[in-house]
Amino acid sequence: MLKQFIAGAILWIVFMQQAWAQLPPKRELRAVWIATVENIDWPSKRSLSTEQQKQEFIAILDQQQHNGMNAVVVQVRPATDAFYASPYEPWSEYLTGVQGQAPNPYYDPLQFMVEETHKRGMEFHAWFNPYRAVFNVSRSSIAPNHITRLKPQWFLTYDNKKYFDPGIPEVRQYVTAVIRDVVKRYDIDAVHFDDYFYPYRAPGKEFPDNNSYRQYGNNMMKDDWRRSNVDAIIQMLSVAIKAEKPWVKFGISPFGVWRNKDKDPEGSYTKGGQTNYDDLYADILKWLKKGWIDYVAPQLYWERGHRLADYEVLLNWWGQHGYGRQVYIGHGVYRINSNAAWKNPNELPAQIEEARTLNTIQGSIFYSAASFRGNPLGIEDALRKGVYKFPALRPVMSWLPQQTPEAPYFIDAFERPGGLEIHWADDDTSGHTKQYVLYRFEQNEPVNVSDPTKIISILEQSSDPEFKDVNYVKGKTYTYLVTALDRMQNESLLGEPLRVQIKNGKTVFQFEP
Repeated sequence: MLKQFIAGAILWIVFMQQAWAQLPPKRELRAVWIATVENIDWPSKRSLSTEQQKQEFIAILDQQQHNGMNAVVVQVRPATDAFYASPYEPWSEYLTGVQGQAPNPYYDPLQFMVEETHKRGMEFHAWFNPYRAVFNVSRSSIAPNHITRLKPQWFLTYDNKKYFDPGIPEVRQYVTAVIRDVVKRYDIDAVHFDDYFYPYRAPGKEFPDNNSYRQYGNNMMKDDWRRSNVDAIIQMLSVAIKAEKPWVKFGISPFGVWRNKDKDPEGSYTKGGQTNYDDLYADILKWLKKGWIDYVAPQLYWERGHRLADYEVLLNWWGQHGYGRQVYIGHGVYRINSNAAWKNPNELPAQIEEARTLNTIQGSIFYSAASFRGNPLGIEDALRKGVYKFPALRPVMSWLPQQTPEAPYFIDAFERPGGLEIHWADDDTSGHTKQYVLYRFEQNEPVNVSDPTKIISILEQSSDPEFKDVNYVKGKTYTYLVTALDRMQNESLLGEPLRVQIKNGKTVFQFEP
């Protein structure tokens, strides 16, 4: 009997390990990029009214929330212009068609977007392009007060675009001031840069920064000097952001290849034509090692098995090079249907699942919002019914401020037509509570709040929180639990459970442990 018991216990443990291994993560960043440059994602065109712009953005938020996203990354400064009321830079031409022209009727798009995003319990990452100043020299609208007109000596023209010269110290100070202003005045959750530092190389053209190199090069090799210029602004911004608001994150989304193995033993087994380190002068690994940034989101827009840049090779490489910071994978939704590999409807879901197998990867960001339109190859179905079927809390960054709330407690429950209405409260007077997480367990289910499939709702904080469980079945036994989250997603201790039982033919609600 003892042997049978031991054998049975071992089988049960193995079964449970397999079951837990198949669970989706409880914490995972799920975000989408919303590009504004050239009206890629929003606004869809430059002639929209204020109300049309608002309705379009709300529709994007609702769509992506239904897709399972818990954050958005919105481009608020695409070309040294602003999607907000800036004291430094003119209104973006991508809002009204004319740079410097405010929305009419007036509203502040950034304030509106942050508020609408937070209403849905999602994070707002403000995406800035640090150095691009004029997207197209031939046709871009340029306001009289644009910095390229006020400080022409700061700018270089390259491949029909204008860029700040990163080698000029005043440029770095200016860009830092622009971003610090947004951190100070708006309730954003993160500052985000993509892969554009020094521009991608144009065939046969050299970036024309010889003058600043002669003035500031300090006898360094030119490539090392360029990297030091980018290092300098990343470090300046890291300090400035945290000095203003210590909880605001700073993240970079680099090109997917840091360096190839043939150039550096620490590089990846890839053959990328251009790389962060050698061509964009962005030494991402240095920034991670020094803790200047909070997360990295490499753009792995290749398929599994790509002959030059295999998704799986790069996924594993980045998983080994986070240096204690968080790593999110950038996925190319726009690639769907682009070639034979991307005509496979399982390509992107499989990429997400593979990323989840590494405990050094904490989530995904998708490029971009417009690419989901029309549900190509059923990608939205694959998210809503598959990989993102259950909600997820965002990952906690242990090095950022933690203000874990007190546990909330249940105060009432009522059987109503169509479900069970549950009420709870908390004694939080500090304002730390931002959301609640409500769990439900059926009879004989283990009470395990690490299981995200038991989360029935993540709700915004309110003065009288309540939830109607429309899947409640009268006569069944349930245990409900509720916790509180701060803005960094630190979760409170568990409060006393609400137990719903049938005794003597009547439904009984028990609020004691």
